[in-house]
Amino acid sequence: MYRFIWLLAFSILIVSGCATTPVAPDAVELAVDFSWEGIGKCSNHSPEIRVADIPPGTKSFKVKLKDFNAPNWNHGGGTVTNDGSGIIPAGALKGAYNGPCPPGGSHKYQFTVKAVNEAGIIIGIGKATKKFP
Repeated sequence: MYRFIWLLAFSILIVSGCATTPVAPDAVELAVDFSWEGIGKCSNHSPEIRVADIPPGTKSFKVKLKDFNAPNWNHGGGTVTNDGSGIIPAGALKGAYNGPCPPGGSHKYQFTVKAVNEAGIIIGIGKATKKFP
């Protein structure tokens, strides 16, 4: 019986997204910036995101967009390979990304960028927040 309860609890954690990627104890703070310029309302074309202070060993970036005015709306994001330029190109977030689409007025949005190493450990985290439109 206890084994079933443990398995059920573990399954709920996985499905609910509570199982997280490990973060290195010495993870650095990334400098993140972006602009909504040229991005239309309800467009699924992501803006260019600039990342600085990238730690050595960064294989990829995990990116997520959050809407502070509609926190239950999943804007998604994606994973982009680090090419060493410090730029996540415009349009790089494909498939699971839903751009800003405030129903009226403007909303406050935040991109979170996580630098991930070869082992899948987060070695850097940064955020940038701006209103749209």
